[in-house]
Amino acid sequence: MLDFDKMGGLIPAIVQDAASGEVLMLAYMNREAFDRTRSTGKMHFFSRSKNRLWMKGETSGHVQEVVEIRVDCDDDAALFRVRQVGGATCHLGYRSDFFRSVDAQGRLAPNGVPKLFDPEKVYGS
Repeated sequence: MLDFDKMGGLIPAIVQDAASGEVLMLAYMNREAFDRTRSTGKMHFFSRSKNRLWMKGETSGHVQEVVEIRVDCDDDAALFRVRQVGGATCHLGYRSDFFRSVDAQGRLAPNGVPKLFDPEKVYGS
């Protein structure tokens, strides 16, 4: 179904809130992460920096429950429509990883989205 070979064993996984349509995050999956996501109904990814499989919310409790999986026309990317449990996706405490915008001068600027939790309280220092 999915072609994991095109990008060296990984595919981009776009995660979208099923109710609102808001894009929550972009991560990567290997075949094992995809299979585990399908079998458990909870989002799993492959961490390129830690070189390991991980489940969204394994530390914070802010899991993502899969509602629908869509695959692009080239079979090398997937869109996951989810129910976000706990309200926040971003490890910095925001609902979405995309909480900043690029302003007219090309600088990153917060786009007015409030933090939902203090990362230090959830993850420690």
